[in-house]
Amino acid sequence: MKNMIIQLTKIHMSATKKIWRARTKLAETSGEGYVDTAIKILIAVVLGALLLAGLYALFNDTVLPTLVERVEEMFDYAG
Repeated sequence: MKNMIIQLTKIHMSATKKIWRARTKLAETSGEGYVDTAIKILIAVVLGALLLAGLYALFNDTVLPTLVERVEEMFDYAG
């Protein structure tokens, strides 16, 4: 009976150690951050591309035609 209690105690201690190791491994955050960083970089690239596309459209359709007209009017001054 005493041997059985000792064996059960060892099994219980071993199981407790394994559970504790599993909990500490699950609580670790050392590998965390790679996915977050990749997502942040991807978002930055997409937003940058959208910003550049918007600026390109703005300058080609709105700013440059009026700028060309103004420059031509300045050099076409007959006074």
